[in-house]
Amino acid sequence: MSLLSLASVAEAQHGRSSGASHEDLPHLEQRGAATQLIVDGNPYLILGGELHNSSSSSLAYMQDVWPRMESMHLNTLLTPVAWETIEPEEGHFDFHVLDGLLEGARAHHLRLVLLWFGAWKNTFSSYAPGWVKRDEQRFPRVLLSDGRGTERLSPFSDAVRAADSKAFSALMQHLREADGDEHTVLMVQVENEVGVIPESRDHSPAAEAAFRGDVPATLTRYLEQHRSSLQPELRTAWEAAGARTSGSWQQVFGLSSLTDDLFMAWQYASYLEQIAVAGKRAYSLPMYANAALIRPNYEPGQYNSGGPLPHSMDVWRAAAPALDFLSPDIYFNEFAYWAGAYARPGNALFIPEAQPGIVGAANALYAFGRLSAVGFSAFGIDDQGNAPLDLVGITRPGERPDTTAIASVYAELSALSPLILDAQRRGSATAALVEGDAQRAARVRIGEYTAEIRRTGNEQGSRIGVLFLQQGPDTFLVAGAGDAQVVFSSDRPGAPIVGIESIDEELYEHGQWVVRRRLNGDESGQGQQLRIYPQDISDGRIYRVRLYRYH
Repeated sequence: MSLLSLASVAEAQHGRSSGASHEDLPHLEQRGAATQLIVDGNPYLILGGELHNSSSSSLAYMQDVWPRMESMHLNTLLTPVAWETIEPEEGHFDFHVLDGLLEGARAHHLRLVLLWFGAWKNTFSSYAPGWVKRDEQRFPRVLLSDGRGTERLSPFSDAVRAADSKAFSALMQHLREADGDEHTVLMVQVENEVGVIPESRDHSPAAEAAFRGDVPATLTRYLEQHRSSLQPELRTAWEAAGARTSGSWQQVFGLSSLTDDLFMAWQYASYLEQIAVAGKRAYSLPMYANAALIRPNYEPGQYNSGGPLPHSMDVWRAAAPALDFLSPDIYFNEFAYWAGAYARPGNALFIPEAQPGIVGAANALYAFGRLSAVGFSAFGIDDQGNAPLDLVGITRPGERPDTTAIASVYAELSALSPLILDAQRRGSATAALVEGDAQRAARVRIGEYTAEIRRTGNEQGSRIGVLFLQQGPDTFLVAGAGDAQVVFSSDRPGAPIVGIESIDEELYEHGQWVVRRRLNGDESGQGQQLRIYPQDISDGRIYRVRLYRYH
């Protein structure tokens, strides 16, 4: 496929096919080496941003947000839809805000991923309607071990589940009617960062009875059938307790706080399964659950115990097959570790919440290139118009996160997306990430070569991401974020020395990549290295590198 025709595909990602079918819904599909999101028949990379939690509750507020999002080169906006907004009174649904969001997105050439803030948002039930919050007898809460209540609806409550399911089903039915032909909405997140805090499990009477009861046979059968591929922490706990196929939770998984976490994981996953099944029955879009990750050395209860974390993903898979995948919200360092933990066979990688700034730009390149992610989204993308927040220690209190680097990398990725999608399918894309104070370099295999990416800037711990797209045996397109140099080598017998034949600096202009300069001499370290500069992202430049071997 030519660069020009690929560019045409890229432009189509921002519009809608005139032949879009009500039946040809967005869906996940295995294409070659990658699982990809298919929209109107074509693979689609989500270049996303997530709004602050309450932004989408006001259409007036959103009027100034839409044009900013379009100007930042997003193609998809992650947009909360709160239960309290669509069902302010029981049984009476109001979708005028949702309809306004659909209209705003379409007018600004954006797709949407809806985030269902139903029973829970980051463990709390703050987005549930007032008629749910006030009726504690009908809609019971998670209880602490001393009997005190919490601001969390109980996942053990049939009444909570039924009311949540009814509202979500109504949402999806309306979405089918309002968007079934347009396909503005690509996917739906079911609830948000579920789990229990500040203790490791619910201690309500229903929870205590379930904890003393037998582990469901569905889960123990899953453990037996998938024993060789279970996540190591789960498998170790199960086998250390005797690899039992029946018994209470402590008998099957041992006397530890991890058992509490696995117990709650089953409960939350089973709850979300029923919500997702009800929603898909009305309108079958891809659905997923997201996880708040674990800070170093934290125990269950200090983090969202029971959420879809790496060690409990198998429990979630067994309990919630209607969820198409599980996703990490990554704000910590060790991005490569956390993202890699979710890029598992059978689990497409989508990152709904992540750091903004140059860190986010580098991480996005790595996610798309190395892990074949279907999408990446920076949180608080509308922050310019919001009260500043402390994003989990990323920004200082009162400081607004920088969104310019994300806007710049999305402009570049918009042009590169057809090439990235094709390379994902062929298995010819990869990327390297240099992160953390100690890591000074990273090595990655590209075709028959090895690329070493070295940090050259003076800032300790600066983030570097470099994306490689193989275009031929010795030709690569390279895009980078950060301050680095790239040195190429080969372990191929008989030709150990790798030289750079040429480096072309290219810019995307008028729908195609145009050579700006041929870099040589001082600009290529006398043919020994490719230099990545911090301004490369803002300038939108990529490099076409041709290598050769000599003795």
